[in-house]
Amino acid sequence: RLQNFLNGDNFVSRLLGKAEAKTGIKKYYLATGSICSLGLYLIFGYGASLVCNLIGFVYPAYISIKAIESQDKKDDTIWLTYWVVYGVFSVVEFFSDILFFWFPFYYLGKCCFLVWCMAPFSWNGSQILYERFIRPFFLKHHRTVDSVVSDLGGQALNTAESVTRGAIKGAVTQSLENEKLK
Repeated sequence: RLQNFLNGDNFVSRLLGKAEAKTGIKKYYLATGSICSLGLYLIFGYGASLVCNLIGFVYPAYISIKAIESQDKKDDTIWLTYWVVYGVFSVVEFFSDILFFWFPFYYLGKCCFLVWCMAPFSWNGSQILYERFIRPFFLKHHRTVDSVVSDLGGQALNTAESVTRGAIKGAVTQSLENEKLK
């Protein structure tokens, strides 16, 4: 599969083709060497968190923009699913990061997880996690969440109206007082 990908017409293949032409090292060796180097960096390197987050964000963001601009809605659904899973993972990670980032393979595992979630096949991580966990949870609780959001929206609107009325009343009162002083 790696050989097929490297011989296909894609950005990575073209980039490695240019590197192969300049160095004389075959694309396969350049790719495996780069993957191994990245893996070692994610285990031992400074800034592994940033590199891992860039891997999980940059490519999916680019492909998501291409999906938005395409006429096909299937790719929109695929990448919306990725972003939902990515968001849930980010929230869970926020609370578990304190414990897990001490493990030496944490960022390598996180990176592999994110790549699995964005992989271009039907059994990728975002599709599996969404169908097995997120969708059933959503279907079970969405009416309650909708009700809470609606109530909060109404309360926010009432608060904004009260603040606006108070501000207008204060401005009018201040204006009248300024007129009396003149």
